[in-house]
Amino acid sequence: MCGYVRRDFSAADLPGFMRAMGMPQLFQDAPQPDYPMHFYPAFGGAAGKIIPDLIISDKTEAKTVNATWWFDCHEEDGQLIVGSRTTFNARNLKSPFWKGALRHHRAIVLATAIGEGKNINGKNTHFLVEGSPPLLLGAVYREFPSGHYSTAIITRDAHPRFDKYHDKAFPFFLPPEPEILKRWLSPVPETDSVISDLLEHPAIYNDLKITKVKTLKGGVAMAEPEFLRPD
Repeated sequence: MCGYVRRDFSAADLPGFMRAMGMPQLFQDAPQPDYPMHFYPAFGGAAGKIIPDLIISDKTEAKTVNATWWFDCHEEDGQLIVGSRTTFNARNLKSPFWKGALRHHRAIVLATAIGEGKNINGKNTHFLVEGSPPLLLGAVYREFPSGHYSTAIITRDAHPRFDKYHDKAFPFFLPPEPEILKRWLSPVPETDSVISDLLEHPAIYNDLKITKVKTLKGGVAMAEPEFLRPD
């Protein structure tokens, strides 16, 4: 992923979607802005660059927290300090750096669109990837003593049907199935057959509308959109 998440539920029933996902306690009374929300990684040490309402497990049920979009952080005097290691995506999950979080601190990022980029003929080209139903991205997180959180979105190897838009990695989508989402958030280890299968066989679970755009935030189309059906 190139580092862009959009959430826009101005024309959708967010509480209804969460009920369908088996998490009715989330977003019940949360008013949604009548404009898209745009999220970016914490480049330049900007700890305020967060993914709001990151979905995690609170022992018995799901809850939401606000998390700085940069896993490598530490605290000083109760303040979150962003580290120098680029960690807004979790890529090499075999690295010890991710082991603890992958086992104990899995999360879900709710998005209506993400941004991807690819160098085509020497030019960086942007693609806005919109999902229907909304996208559920697998993530990991850290919790700090003062109540701060940091997070990274998981990516996997390039997907053959997606490499036209990004050929170095593939967003780790989760299927919109309540029982699988519950298991993803649960404390079962990453070696669990369901979890390991998700990680080892990443797939497209949503209808995707992919548009070449001038800028991700502006979303001005540079060509007719293309469509990918689920795998």
